[in-house]
Amino acid sequence: MTPPYVKEHIASGIATIEFFHPAHNSLPGDLLSKLTNLITEAGENDEVKVIVLKSGGDRTFCAGASFKELININDAETGKIFFSGFANVINAMRKCPKFIIGRIQGKTVGGGVGLASATDFCMATKYASIKLSELNVGIGPFVVGPAVQRKLGLTGMSQIAIDANSFYDAEWARQKGLFAKVFDSTEELDSEVEEFAKNLCAYNPEAMREMKKIFWQGTEDWDELLAERAAISGRLVLSEFTKETLKRFQ
Repeated sequence: MTPPYVKEHIASGIATIEFFHPAHNSLPGDLLSKLTNLITEAGENDEVKVIVLKSGGDRTFCAGASFKELININDAETGKIFFSGFANVINAMRKCPKFIIGRIQGKTVGGGVGLASATDFCMATKYASIKLSELNVGIGPFVVGPAVQRKLGLTGMSQIAIDANSFYDAEWARQKGLFAKVFDSTEELDSEVEEFAKNLCAYNPEAMREMKKIFWQGTEDWDELLAERAAISGRLVLSEFTKETLKRFQ
């Protein structure tokens, strides 16, 4: 079995950042920390013109946060730190001065929807259905909510947040604005991502940097906002309802 990893490959101005975990690409705290650092470093690297964010494997882009770590939370501070993992990655993506292209090859859940939403241009396969499942276990998509709402609008975000049992297909996500393009196969997706990234590398880096600032205007308070949201989730995960629900998954 392939061990978990976060790795980066830089070639011809394109930094490809890839994460993997054998549990459907769910992300424990250490991988989220590495992902945050690599995105930040790529943004500061003058050799990098554009970033591609992807995951390993072919079935699931990201199943969200590590359920094993979630089950073991026993105090509010640990809970806040746990839920800050995705907050830190989203904020790193938001503040990164380079465009980030999302490559979504399969299903994505919870925090994974947040990562897809925080990319600047996102492409997917027809198998890339999305779900916000947090309400099922007694919490909610508080941390990823701002990023998801920014892409889907309040109506779209609230729909999938409330309907926490359902996957919404890739075409629905495309119509709502999360995915720019949807392809029939991973091969087609990869070909388009590569070509698109190459084209971006030919653009003026300063122009792209200024455009990214404009696209993300109004999110300057997200460092504080997402920390507050992480604290809400960290408190709710200790509730009797959530603890009893999580026991069913052990």
